[in-house]
Amino acid sequence: MMGVAFYFQFVRELEPCPLCIFQRITVIAFGLVFLLAALHNPKGFGRRVYGLLGTAVALTGIGIAGRHLWLQHLPEDQRPACGAGLDYMLDIMPLNKVIHEVFTGSGECGEVVWRFLGLSIPGWTLIAFVGFLLFSLWVLFGRTAR
Repeated sequence: MMGVAFYFQFVRELEPCPLCIFQRITVIAFGLVFLLAALHNPKGFGRRVYGLLGTAVALTGIGIAGRHLWLQHLPEDQRPACGAGLDYMLDIMPLNKVIHEVFTGSGECGEVVWRFLGLSIPGWTLIAFVGFLLFSLWVLFGRTAR
């Protein structure tokens, strides 16, 4: 997923909005959780801990992608105005204020710049996060080898 994100950013020159960046961070966090799980190769309780962490990260991603899709489906006259860039906000505001500003929306996050089979980038990301959630739940509740 990060390869596709970098392709859009550096080859297609689509600059990511703040919610896109938050989704990228969530994808990386999910990857790190399951990379650690693969390296650790836990059984029983340890496997469930990684499943729980993966579930939490996937639900976070679903929330971010869902918010992004919601902004994209607002009528243009109801979208929030474009705000400052994420880099600038991080320079001048505390992190909790930046997160609040990003989630209250930005007009640039409501713009659809690419579609495939009728879905925008956050739509496809939401589908991926649902897949991550299902996998995490399988790890969390599935039978474990003993």
